Amino acid sequence: MTDRSVAPEQSTAEFSEHGVQRRLGGAALMLLTGLALAFSIYQLVVAAFHPLSSLVTRSFHVGFLLAITFLLYPAFRNARLSRVALIDWLLAAGAFSLSAYQWLYEGELIQRAGDPTTTDLIVGTIMVVMVFEAARRILGLALPIVCGLFLLYGLLGQYLPGDLAHRGFAFSQVVDQLAFGTEGIYGIPTLVSATYIFLFILFGTFLEHAGMIHLFNSVALGFVGHTKGGAAKVSVLSSGLMGTISGSGVANVLTTGQFTIPLMKRFGYSSAFAGAVEATSSMGGQIMPPVMGAVAFIMAENLNVSYSEIVKTAAIPAILYFLTAFWMVHLEAGRKNLLGLPREQCPNPWHAMRDKWYLVLPLAALVWMLFNGFTPMYSGMVGLALTAVLILGAAIAARVSLTAFRYAFWIALGLASATLVKYGIYPVLGVIAALVAVAFFVHGGRETLHTLRLSLVDGARQALPVGVACAVVGVIIGILTLTGAASTFAGFILRVGETSLFLSLLLTMLVCLILGMGIPTIPNYIITSAIAAPALLQLGVPLIISHMFVFYFGIMADLTPPVALAAFAASSIAKESAMKIGFKAVQIAIAGFVVPYMAVYDNALMLQGDPTFLAVLYIVFKAVVAIALWGAAAIGHLRGPLNVVERLFAASAAFMLIAALPITDEIGFAMAAAFLGWNFWRSRRAASAEFS
Repeated sequence: MTDRSVAPEQSTAEFSEHGVQRRLGGAALMLLTGLALAFSIYQLVVAAFHPLSSLVTRSFHVGFLLAITFLLYPAFRNARLSRVALIDWLLAAGAFSLSAYQWLYEGELIQRAGDPTTTDLIVGTIMVVMVFEAARRILGLALPIVCGLFLLYGLLGQYLPGDLAHRGFAFSQVVDQLAFGTEGIYGIPTLVSATYIFLFILFGTFLEHAGMIHLFNSVALGFVGHTKGGAAKVSVLSSGLMGTISGSGVANVLTTGQFTIPLMKRFGYSSAFAGAVEATSSMGGQIMPPVMGAVAFIMAENLNVSYSEIVKTAAIPAILYFLTAFWMVHLEAGRKNLLGLPREQCPNPWHAMRDKWYLVLPLAALVWMLFNGFTPMYSGMVGLALTAVLILGAAIAARVSLTAFRYAFWIALGLASATLVKYGIYPVLGVIAALVAVAFFVHGGRETLHTLRLSLVDGARQALPVGVACAVVGVIIGILTLTGAASTFAGFILRVGETSLFLSLLLTMLVCLILGMGIPTIPNYIITSAIAAPALLQLGVPLIISHMFVFYFGIMADLTPPVALAAFAASSIAKESAMKIGFKAVQIAIAGFVVPYMAVYDNALMLQGDPTFLAVLYIVFKAVVAIALWGAAAIGHLRGPLNVVERLFAASAAFMLIAALPITDEIGFAMAAAFLGWNFWRSRRAASAEFS
């Protein structure tokens, strides 16, 4: 594991959603690197050959997560980062050893399901405690505290008053539920982490190490860098492109933001606005198809729908989200009269794509497969294997001197790769093995193999916070399932919804935002979807839209002060207050707050309910007009400066278009036409007066 993997800069570590990592060397680094490499190889073997049962697969997945976490993350921030404490070596060894318990005694555990032995209880209790400790080290105190409260409710909830109380459960029942069933730490979130999520994280790291970030930045700079306010538009476009392969908003801030935030500041944007644009754009990566965030895979598993259905539902809102950010930076550039980059400083996007065109192929294959009935796991394996083939192939092709032979090589490689989709994973493994063998004897080939190894190690590292969050949040799912407590909160939402669906939605949104104060998007979604989504379904909201509703506000929680993780990450680069960045990001990301409500009242926005083309076109047009009006009101500029009355009028028109009440659309469009007509006439008159 390189310094990049285990030793991020302290400035970024302080503001990331993860804990501070150790900076190791020598034998400790070699062991940690080997363990991370083994983790990735284990996941690839499981995905390709399925050698173990589902519960055993999840158990070993959690064992790897815990072992690497205890070695990589110290117990306390002020601990020595250059060495691993003895207790952490013991915890790592113990965690991995105990994860084999499910495998060694699989048959006996099945036979005595529901009646654990003393040994079972000891092993189960230790594993649950270790999961809590790993979550504390990586994700901070907020999530373990929330999960701990649910655990206490399962153990002591019978002593609570009224409807809050349950019938009472023995300690053995709680441990058996959490540590040996499929609704605890080895529940659906862990299953998804051990299958789809890990593969797609690995897919993203392979593309990143192959130069995809540089390609995205070059394409964004080439297409929009020279336009008005081009520096900020580069941030929006590159972060949106980055979102197609990475579902981690904070990670996106700390990668693309290193380039885009200083660029925006250099061309006149304030530090707060530059940080807010990057935070907003990067968080949108979690809703940007085709990869989206880890939540999308968990949602598909929970709802028992195809991943392509999730992607279809998210497509239009994701486009509207990035359109909003793009429009906001355009208006801010107009207000401050900011120019773009000189065209000669912008790279040629077509040349960039010509040089790295092969990196787009795995992404294209992934999209095609997801929309043609292939499972996410198989699609991820295809994308991953194809990426490895093309990276190796590019390294070898670069050494072929004759153009004709180089083209012949690419054609042969393309035909060999195409067999992956048609005949399965086994033929391409042979292609990869052959390319690896050739790479050993080609100049520069060993460096390429090192890049692939580094991608495997880095992928395992990036999977830690997601996997640990999925494991610890299983405690909440297990307790809710055991006690039936979710129905209590759902009943409260239903009672509120009898008087107003809007109030129920508002209550759900507030719960998401409050939980998001320190809790990452994945556990936020899992908690709120388990509690609120069933109630919204009974109030007439389609199930997939209710899940999307809580998903979107889980993302918005990372932008919303006081605990806005994406804003804190951006502040470390922008050198500006995280609170200022957070409040400005809320303003820029208004579509993320508005679109979920519009989708609830008009399902066509998320392509649900078999809408007609005209119905989809109408709701999208209405949303675009509302976004345009809100942007003008928020920034205070359209074709020229807007006074307070004009801004309030534009905001009122946008609200009328959003509100789902009789004749509000008609009023909103009339107000929009009046506002745009007035602004156009006033700007023309001002231009004429200036000319004369």
